Amino acid sequence: MAFADNLKTLPSIAHVAELQLIDADGNLAASIPNAPGKAGSVTVYNALAAKHGSINVAAGQEGLQLFAEHTEDAKARPGAHPNIDRLLEVIATGKGYAVKVIAA
Repeated sequence: MAFADNLKTLPSIAHVAELQLIDADGNLAASIPNAPGKAGSVTVYNALAAKHGSINVAAGQEGLQLFAEHTEDAKARPGAHPNIDRLLEVIATGKGYAVKVIAA
């Protein structure tokens, strides 16, 4: 399925203002605002965290499938899709993130 179709199968993020990714040392590694251009990533990351409990290797692998056609573009153009790059890094290193939901 295409990314847009995959998004339709995932839970609403109406309650989310931002997702914060926390590294193993407890530091804020990244934040993803629920804003135009980022809402798709927030939707995917929110669903992955709910299912897997964190952004771990299994979540990363599932996330690459959910990002669909954008995953191949991210592999071809590192830096163009930072939220996909992050999943690739989690898979490569085994170092994941806890996810903190900042309510809307």
